[in-house]
Amino acid sequence: MQSDTDTVPLLQNGQHASNQPAASGSRSQQPQASPKQKVQRSQPVHILPIRRTQEEDQQLKTSSLPAIPNPFPELSGAGPGSPSAAAPSSVPPPPSQPPTKQDVKVFSEDGTSKVVEILTDMTARDLCQLLVYKSHCVDDNSWTLVEHHPQLGLERCLEDHEIVVQVESTMPNESKFLFRKNYAKYEFFKNPVNFFPDQMVTWCQQSNGSQAQLLQNFLNASSCPEIQGFLQVKEVGRKSWKKLYVCLRRSGLYYSTKGTSKEPRHLQLLADLEESSIFYVIAAKKQYNAPNEHGMCIKPNKAKIEMKELRLLCAEDEQTRTCWMTAFRLLKYGMLLYQNYRIPQQRKGLLSPFNTPVRSVSENSLVAMDFSGQTGRVIDNPAEAQSAALEEGHAWRKRSTRMNILSSQSPLHPSTLNSVIHRTQHWFHGRISREESHRIIKQQGLVDGLFLLRDSQSNPKAFVLTLCHHQKIKNFQILPCEDDGQTFFTLDDGNTKFSDLIQLVDFYQLNKGVLPCKLKHHCIRVAL
Repeated sequence: MQSDTDTVPLLQNGQHASNQPAASGSRSQQPQASPKQKVQRSQPVHILPIRRTQEEDQQLKTSSLPAIPNPFPELSGAGPGSPSAAAPSSVPPPPSQPPTKQDVKVFSEDGTSKVVEILTDMTARDLCQLLVYKSHCVDDNSWTLVEHHPQLGLERCLEDHEIVVQVESTMPNESKFLFRKNYAKYEFFKNPVNFFPDQMVTWCQQSNGSQAQLLQNFLNASSCPEIQGFLQVKEVGRKSWKKLYVCLRRSGLYYSTKGTSKEPRHLQLLADLEESSIFYVIAAKKQYNAPNEHGMCIKPNKAKIEMKELRLLCAEDEQTRTCWMTAFRLLKYGMLLYQNYRIPQQRKGLLSPFNTPVRSVSENSLVAMDFSGQTGRVIDNPAEAQSAALEEGHAWRKRSTRMNILSSQSPLHPSTLNSVIHRTQHWFHGRISREESHRIIKQQGLVDGLFLLRDSQSNPKAFVLTLCHHQKIKNFQILPCEDDGQTFFTLDDGNTKFSDLIQLVDFYQLNKGVLPCKLKHHCIRVAL
């Protein structure tokens, strides 16, 4: 049984329990569709596993967090000398109407779409799991729903707890939902110690530098730090931008009228975050004449807005923009954001082995193995692991050579198959430009090891590996080479050769070789 102090942060961060009415200003519940409309559209598919997952998520939202047990006792108001909060069981549940159903249209990256009938209280996480189920994707908890505004050039990832129908009510007709991967959604919780630069954070309380202490300071309303730094700000009603020293607090975003001073008389309110959301700007230089492409926008949560209501910002580089975007989310949602991060991990322990989602290769720890003896063993020595990988590569080449000798020339000849088999893989994106590959990497999260392969634009026989490392995108050319009359592919001028690109990707998932890091996550586009 969870104590009162654990449930209070949820209520203070805007999360409503399932038995409480929706907040004022939210979208009213939609009426039932007419019989004629029901006949025209396809009948809904009732998926018991999805509904069971929703019930488990509701249970987990009220469970305690094992990583930070009760870190915010002062939020409960049950301190010394104050009356304790009433037990949840003693409060009678208010009357509530059952949720109705509504159609939501979701688009994928390739332009295909799917109309899904959902309940009006369905969250973004639940809808993503439903789409994963319908599209036969691997559920690795990295899928997300994106709110996309093409006319404004803005987009943002919905938080897992947000109600889809309520968000849709604040979107104009030309806007849409996208179904996309986002590996960097909770990157801050995985490595908070090295996330924010020291000069960007002013702590309200002393920190011992540990990971748990940093999380407590960021998520606790009374000790949340201030985020400050220089940003380019677009002047209202003008095309010009001005460099200002800004400060992010719980009460809003402020800018200083006198240098870097944070005295109250020098601070002016720039934007209120209570009824607004933070967006990425897709083409900041082209659409808003920004100094660079690292744009952000604070947009009010309503369908009809004027340009003067947008607060357009621009950071110096991508890493700085990532820090600011994370800070906005932490200050707006607080503890609720951490619970969204913990729920999938807690659910894995509750599900039976038969219901556990299939894990992707990128989520597993890949290690080198030696099967030369009667039993296999893990190779701990990096030099020995690289040697074993090279020997395996030579074995692949020998098997390929024997196949070429024994088989006849046909459309399925190994040499022909090796040159096209990679096109069946999700990580291969075909003939796209360098700019497009960089855009896909940025959209799916600037995390180490995120990659894709594409055709080379400069060499029709070559390929390009696009890889993210330390929030920077790098390109490596894969060249064909001849050896004993056979064609191989190499990244390191022929030192390591592979008969096809699938073997190359498998090798660099185990060994970084000449790359700055191992291949971990691949960019994927799913047709709905």
